[in-house]
Amino acid sequence: MKPKLEAEETGRYSFEGLDRVLHEKARLGILTSLLAHRDGLAFNALRELCSLTDGNLSRHLTTLQEAGLIQIDKTIQGKRPRTQVALTKPGRARFLGYLNLLETIVNGALAVAEPKAQLNTV
Repeated sequence: MKPKLEAEETGRYSFEGLDRVLHEKARLGILTSLLAHRDGLAFNALRELCSLTDGNLSRHLTTLQEAGLIQIDKTIQGKRPRTQVALTKPGRARFLGYLNLLETIVNGALAVAEPKAQLNTV
């Protein structure tokens, strides 16, 4: 027989607030890199920081751009194309909210993983 859960326990570990667009390893790396570089990053620098191939980075950038999290500016510098990527204001806010949620999840997991402090009985 299963023990009955308290009402506040129901769904406690469903993590409904996790954003699938953000909760992907490569996109998490991209967004963290952009958060650390407020003026944005060139495509090549972002590729190196995240250890991604051109095609893989391009695919993830498209997903993030479609979600309104980043802006991509393509220009010509000399005779070479240059792609600059930056967080949008709403993208920054959404990512910071997501990071706060992750922090709450991690802190909650650590709290239940650590044994309760035992009273000194000496």
